[in-house]
Amino acid sequence: MRGLSTIGLLILSNIFMTFAWYGHLKLQEAKIITHWPLIGVILFSWSIALFEYCAQVPANRLGFAGNGGPFTLMQLKIIQEVITLVVFIIFSLLCFKGEALHWNHIAACVCLVMAVYFVFMK
Repeated sequence: MRGLSTIGLLILSNIFMTFAWYGHLKLQEAKIITHWPLIGVILFSWSIALFEYCAQVPANRLGFAGNGGPFTLMQLKIIQEVITLVVFIIFSLLCFKGEALHWNHIAACVCLVMAVYFVFMK
């Protein structure tokens, strides 16, 4: 159960992270924050990133083997990176219509999935 909770929190965290890091680009493209100063965009992104940390920190504490969770530190990091990539791909394809998924992007995804396999090998 701790493993599923960890993965769920990591997914939630990465959704907030993606919006904090890239959502302002969509808002700029939509002419919503076009004239905001950079500091305003940074503060806006930080306000979203707060929710990222509210999910990321508990996910790592729950999932870490040193706290009774099922994952080593390396496993947590690799899982988080793959979740980040999947969330980002979905976000970019839905929100940025000019972006496309090419063969080399898919090859990179396969390499990351292979990283998950290798990090769980004994």
